[in-house]
Amino acid sequence: MQILFFYFYQMKLYVISGLGADFKVLEKIKFPPHLEVVFMPWLIPEKGEHFADYVARMAEKIDNSEPFCLLGYSFGGIMVQEIDKIKPAEKIVILGSIKSDKEKSRFIKVGEVTHLPKYLPENIFTEKSALGYSFIRKLFDPKNPRIMEYFTVRNPYYLKWSIEKIAAWKFEENPKVIQVLADKDIVFPIKYSKPNYIVENGTHLFPATKPKEVSAILNDIFSSDFSSLKA
Repeated sequence: MQILFFYFYQMKLYVISGLGADFKVLEKIKFPPHLEVVFMPWLIPEKGEHFADYVARMAEKIDNSEPFCLLGYSFGGIMVQEIDKIKPAEKIVILGSIKSDKEKSRFIKVGEVTHLPKYLPENIFTEKSALGYSFIRKLFDPKNPRIMEYFTVRNPYYLKWSIEKIAAWKFEENPKVIQVLADKDIVFPIKYSKPNYIVENGTHLFPATKPKEVSAILNDIFSSDFSSLKA
């Protein structure tokens, strides 16, 4: 009976992608077969919506009547840590993200102290904005010609709102969180963190450009769950 349970049971892994990104940035990753991957798309925040209320709306899609895990990339990593506070997960994995506000880069801290993101005009986040496009290219991966293909959620209010929340984010490190960072990430530089896993020669887009390495890391992270089901 235990063997049958082992073969047919799949724990849900709820996945949230990065700021403005859909699942395409993660599509090359081979997730462990004993996990049922459930991708959670970004919601557009309501005007003036508080971060806690937005987190609660995102969490509505999670069935916490049974054990589950969370995985978030970039801003999605921040989101899954917030969701865990109201719907605790068995395991939390963050790719290209930070475990607490103490790991913010100097660039992000400037935004936090000056509140600059709040005063940025929405029109710089539109698809036709050359400034916005240039900024994304330089920050995420200047040598990747496909970069804009990954960023499909381009609602200007959502983008501006999200950047404000990243800059203002306050969080105490949760020991349950497993962090995976790339050594050449300039969005969340590795020098400010002590990640559990490091992807070598990877930029902030490492889930898309280093899928084999990420797949191997996820297999290692979730292998303990696999073993416990066998026991």
